[in-house]
Amino acid sequence: MSDIASEETQTLTDEAILARFHASKNVPPSASTLGFRLTAVSQAERRIEIAFDARADLLANPMGQIQGGFVCAMLDECMSVAGLITSGMTHVVPTLEMKTSFLRPAMPGALRGVGRVVKWGRTVCFMEGELYDAEDRLLATSTGTALPTPFAKFKT
Repeated sequence: MSDIASEETQTLTDEAILARFHASKNVPPSASTLGFRLTAVSQAERRIEIAFDARADLLANPMGQIQGGFVCAMLDECMSVAGLITSGMTHVVPTLEMKTSFLRPAMPGALRGVGRVVKWGRTVCFMEGELYDAEDRLLATSTGTALPTPFAKFKT
């Protein structure tokens, strides 16, 4: 696949993709645990936004902050969904590596994640993610690389 997803894979509008996510009965348990809800899609910008409901009873550490592994999982979700959408909903994008920078503690409550694909190559894609609190303060950033894999080939 070239750096830009082909026209034939972009037959769904941004609104149709958002509606498909909202109607899905097949939400992964990990996404449910994180309080995942896709809120914005821009195929043209290769960018998505996700609302997370970070529940203290599931995600907090002894200091009352969202445990760092869950912050990483939220950022990974943002980047992976951006990859899925960039592919025209034809590929999953298993993460090969990821680096996260924690800028301030994430507290329970409403969080907003942004994911974007920086480059979509033939064998790897490069992604970025950001996590914000309800006051729009940047909490953490991440970069990652992933292996675009057609759905049909993704059998474990």
